[in-house]
Amino acid sequence: MTMKHYCEEWVKDWCFENGWTDLYVERCHYWAFPPGAVMPEPIPPRVLRLIKAEKGLSRDERFLSISAVVVTVVAAILSYLLKSPMPMVLAFAFGAVSVALLEVEEN
Repeated sequence: MTMKHYCEEWVKDWCFENGWTDLYVERCHYWAFPPGAVMPEPIPPRVLRLIKAEKGLSRDERFLSISAVVVTVVAAILSYLLKSPMPMVLAFAFGAVSVALLEVEEN
């Protein structure tokens, strides 16, 4: 499973503002034609980090973060009612996977 860390609209807006054209996404890698170029190049990682810092969490990231909180609350209640630690163990595993998915890969 791959996580979309950037909204495509954010990257399109940056491309439009900076003269890059024909944006396309290949497995979470963003490519476009720089001004005057005849071959596409990856959007620079520095630019992607700036976009991320400015815009915050993408829709997928927000959904996953909220899901992790909801699962943890439900697991805490179930652990108390069932007098069993297993719901919390499962919530911990879900949280660990969520954190790993939220990690932004460096190009």
